[in-house]
Amino acid sequence: MWDPNMSNVLRERSRGNSSRGEECGSVSMAFPLSMMITGLVGNALAMLLVYRSYGKKSSKRKHSFLLCIGSLALTDFVGQLLTSPIVISVYLNNRQWTRVDPSGHLCAFFGLVMTMFGLCPLFIASAMAIERTLAIQCPHWYSTHMKTRVTRVVILSIWAGGFFLAMLPIAGLGQYTLQWPGTWCFISMDHQISPANVFFASTFASLGLLSLSVTFTCNLATIRALVIRCKNRSNACKSSKQWERITTETLIQLMGIMCVLFTCWSPLLVIMLKMISNHTSVERCGGTLSNQDSETQKDCNFFLTAIRLASLNQILDPWVYLLLRQILLRKVCQVANAVSNCSNDGLKETPMILTTELKPEG
Repeated sequence: MWDPNMSNVLRERSRGNSSRGEECGSVSMAFPLSMMITGLVGNALAMLLVYRSYGKKSSKRKHSFLLCIGSLALTDFVGQLLTSPIVISVYLNNRQWTRVDPSGHLCAFFGLVMTMFGLCPLFIASAMAIERTLAIQCPHWYSTHMKTRVTRVVILSIWAGGFFLAMLPIAGLGQYTLQWPGTWCFISMDHQISPANVFFASTFASLGLLSLSVTFTCNLATIRALVIRCKNRSNACKSSKQWERITTETLIQLMGIMCVLFTCWSPLLVIMLKMISNHTSVERCGGTLSNQDSETQKDCNFFLTAIRLASLNQILDPWVYLLLRQILLRKVCQVANAVSNCSNDGLKETPMILTTELKPEG
C-alpha cells in the first residue's frame, strides 16, 4: 500500500531533482507538449482509419489484423492522454512535483500508467508478430482457427495482464517513486528500501526483453518465409513483379518495426537490469554533482534519455504500423501503374497480413 510518509520523501526528492535538473539543463516544456500533440494526433488518425475500414465487406478477412492495429493505437493514445498532462503540469510548476501532487497518490497512479501502457504495446506487438508468422507459414490453420473472437480475447488478456502487473506495487510488491528530474514517477529500483523493488523492476525489464525477443524472432521468420515464397513465385507466376514489389514493401515495414522497437525500448530495459545488478537507483540522482561519481551521473543521464525513447515509441507506432505503410503503398502503386499499368487485382493475391488497404471511404 501507499506509505503515508512518502509525501515527505517526494517533497525532498522534488526539491533535489529540481535543482539537479536545472544544473543539467533539462529540456523545456516544449518537449513533452510536442510529444503529446504528435502522439495523440497520430494515434487518433490511426484509429479513425481502422474504424472506417473495419466495416467494409472487403476487410472482413482482415478483422483480426485491424483489431490489433486499433488496439495498439488505442493503448498508446490512452497512455499518452493519462501521463502527458501531468508532466506538463509539473513543468508549469517549475518541476516541483509536490505542488501538483502534495499527497503523493498521483505519483503511484503515474507509475501504474507508465508500467501498464509501457508493457501492453510490447505485448500487442508480439501478438501481431505471431499472427503475421501464422498467416504466412500456416495459412490454412490460420484461416480456420484465427477468428475475430480469438483476437478480442488475446487483446483483452493483454490489457488485463498489464493492469494486474502494474497493480502489484499498490498491493505492496514493489514501489512507484519520483524519478529524476522530478517530472515523472516510475518503478523504484532501490533495494535498500525493499527487496521487492528489485523483484518488480527485474520482472518488468525481463518481460519487456522477452516481448522484444518474440517480436524479433517472429518477424525474422516472416521475412524468411516471404523471401522464399517470392523466389518460388517469381518462377511460376506472371504477376511476379507485383508480388516482388509488395513483398519488398512488407519487408521494409517489418524491418522498420524491428528497428523502432529495438531503438526505443532496449536502452530502458538494459539500463534497468544494469542498475539492478550494480545496486544503483535513479532515485539517487537528486543529489548534487559533487556527491555522485561519474558512473552514476552517466546512468542518470542515460536513464532519462532511455525513458524518453520509450515514450517516443507511442508516437512512432501508428506511423510504422499503419500510416507510413499507407503512404508508401499508394506511392508504389502510382509508380507501378504508370510504368507497367498494374492493376489492384494483384494485391488481392497476397495474404491478409500483407495488404492493409486502409483507405477512407469517399
